[in-house]
Amino acid sequence: MSFQQGLSGLNATSKNLQVIGNNIANANTFGTKVSRAEFSDMYAAALNGAGASSVGIGTNLASVAQQFTQGNIKTTENPMDLSINGAGFFQVGDGASPITYTRNGQFKVDRDGYIVNNAALRLMGYAADGQGQIQPGLAVPLQLPTGGVAPSPTTSMAFELNLDSRARVSTPTAGAAVDFNDADTYNNATSLTVYDVQGREVALTYYFQKSGDETWNVYATANGTSVAGSNAAPLPVSTITFASDGSAPTDPTAPISIDIPATTTASGSTTLPIAGVLLDLSDATQFGSPFGVTDVQQDGFAAGQLTAIVVENNGIITARYSNGQSRPAGQIEVANFRNPQGLQPIGDNQWARTSASGDAVVGVPGDGNLGVLQAGALEESNIDLTGELVNMIVAQRIYQANAQTIKTQDQVLQTLVNLR
Repeated sequence: MSFQQGLSGLNATSKNLQVIGNNIANANTFGTKVSRAEFSDMYAAALNGAGASSVGIGTNLASVAQQFTQGNIKTTENPMDLSINGAGFFQVGDGASPITYTRNGQFKVDRDGYIVNNAALRLMGYAADGQGQIQPGLAVPLQLPTGGVAPSPTTSMAFELNLDSRARVSTPTAGAAVDFNDADTYNNATSLTVYDVQGREVALTYYFQKSGDETWNVYATANGTSVAGSNAAPLPVSTITFASDGSAPTDPTAPISIDIPATTTASGSTTLPIAGVLLDLSDATQFGSPFGVTDVQQDGFAAGQLTAIVVENNGIITARYSNGQSRPAGQIEVANFRNPQGLQPIGDNQWARTSASGDAVVGVPGDGNLGVLQAGALEESNIDLTGELVNMIVAQRIYQANAQTIKTQDQVLQTLVNLR
């Protein structure tokens, strides 16, 4: 016996306690991974090769290996908190240093609109163009839009409705073809809001007047102004003719074009004319059931301001606006490695690529073996605090045992010195 074995045991156990202490200190650090001290035995080399009765000269710390198992997902109230459920790492960078990787999804938006972590590093992903189309390719720092969305004028409208075949013929016998203020001159009405080129609202009201068997006249007003003709002598924008079974119109079978005139709103402002709006009535029916509108669509919208950001499971960042529109603002790219344990921890919940880890395999969340994202949630550390406390007790006993071997060796040498 020599002091070498006991001394190496003390050093190794001391490092093991450091690893355990670091695990315990980071038990509440989001995205961190538990570390494990791995040891190897040591033997002295012999000139003629190792003998069968070689005695080891102690132990050595071979590696501090991190265990990349999944941590629990904890929901939060912050929509910018992100977690990866499965394999993969967020990519962050400052534009100058190499990209680093993290599992900690505590992200924020800085004053320039970039998504950053607590180290001010920017989250990487694919940008979107002005129309919301994702541009896959080289990952760039993701920047959220700060401005609003421009208005878009209405170009098409479509109705899905049923006109009651049991209704009376309501065409007046004298005077104007229809009186919008007299409900006896039409059977039913419904409204739809459309938008001019500046995004100002125009309230369209459609009036359905039964003019004969299987035939209906359709009139329309825009902010109270007749779309076709004048208020004194309105003209129908379309006449619907149904088949005998009422299942679908025989005329018109294709969208018709109408021109919406300039109008004056209740506040006194003037809306711009909207020319060439396509009106689709092909989904109208005439059955013996009450009038009802089951669907109405139009493709225009007013100007809108950014109200919320939502991150989907596939990493697409959707911007939502006050006008009800939503548009992709980018997509998060994640990376994975053949050997995650080869990554070098560099602090701030980040790892750096090494030759041992291999090159990053990048993609969008959910593709291949990459995990999916969950917004409003964070991944807790995978450290088992109870297990670490037990490991600490065991390490303490091993440290005491190694110290005892040194004490015993000292006593043996003292005995030799005292021989006469």
